[in-house]
Amino acid sequence: MLITTGKVSNGVIQVEGKELPEGAIVTILAHEEDETFELNPEQESELLSAINEAERGELVSSFDLLKKIRT
Repeated sequence: MLITTGKVSNGVIQVEGKELPEGAIVTILAHEEDETFELNPEQESELLSAINEAERGELVSSFDLLKKIRT
């Protein structure tokens, strides 16, 4: 599984830095212009902690995550 971002230009999604194989199935989440994202202090602390874990390489593979979710 690949998670990346892109930008719509002339109705086409352009992904910079990643080349997707021809025919790849993708899921698109688009933010509304007036959409906000707010966290309380506890949530912000949890998010920052998770980001630090990821930066240290403390990750779970998508295969293992999906396997855990299914059980």
